[in-house]
Amino acid sequence: MTKTLTIDGKTIPFQDGQTIIEAATAAGVYIPHLCHHPEFTPHGSCKLCSVKVNGRVCSACTFPAAEGQDVINNSQELNDDRQKITQMLFVEGNHFCPSCEKTGNCQLQAVAYHLNMLDDHFPLFFHNRNVDASHSDVLIDHNRCIFCTLCVRASIEQDGKNVFAIAGRGINKHLAVNSATGLLKDSDLDKNDKAAHICPTGAILIKRTGYQVPIGQRLYDHQEIDAVSLAHETEQRHGE
Repeated sequence: MTKTLTIDGKTIPFQDGQTIIEAATAAGVYIPHLCHHPEFTPHGSCKLCSVKVNGRVCSACTFPAAEGQDVINNSQELNDDRQKITQMLFVEGNHFCPSCEKTGNCQLQAVAYHLNMLDDHFPLFFHNRNVDASHSDVLIDHNRCIFCTLCVRASIEQDGKNVFAIAGRGINKHLAVNSATGLLKDSDLDKNDKAAHICPTGAILIKRTGYQVPIGQRLYDHQEIDAVSLAHETEQRHGE
C-alpha cells in the first residue's frame, strides 16, 4: 500500500526510508537547499530546507517522511527565513559574484536569485581568508566556503580519503585539510576526486578550467535552480 503525505496541500507518495526532501524531489517539488546531495549522508547544516511538519519546523533533508504528515514548504514565513539565511551566508564570506569563476554555475548565487534576494541586508564581515593554491590542479578559496560539508562527505563516502574536515567554532570556523602541513598539496586529493567537484560555490576549483563556458550557456543562465535541481536529482536516482 502506497503511503502519502501532503506538501502545501499536494498529496505526495513516498517509500519507507525516504526523507521529506527525497519524497518531494521524486514528486517534482523543489525544497531549497545547499548542503543536501542525493549521493551523500544528509547533514542538515544549511537549514535552507527547513519546512513545517504538522506545525513543527524541521530540516527536510534529515526528517523522515511519515504517513499523514502535513508539510508546509512554500510559505512567506519560510521563504523570508531562507532569504535571511542566504544573506548571512553572503556577508559571512567574501562572495564577489561578477569576478568569481563559478558565477552562473554557483548554487549559492542561484538560490539567492530564486529567493529574490536583492541585497545583503546585514553588514559584511570582510574576513581576510587564505587561498590555498599549493596543489598542482586544485585550489581552495576559503573566502567562498559556506561550510556545507559536501566536500567532507564526498571525500569520506565516495573517494575513501578523508581529505577535508570542518574545524573551529564561531568566527574561527574553517575548512581544514588533512595533511601534515595543512596544505592541499600535501593531501591525498586528486583532481578527479568527487570532493574536488562537489562544492556548491567557488571555494574549491579545478585550475586552468575557469570561464570556459560562455555567458548565456552556464548552468543557471536559462533555468532557475528549482528546475535544474529537480532534473539533476532525478537523473541521479535513475542512474543508481
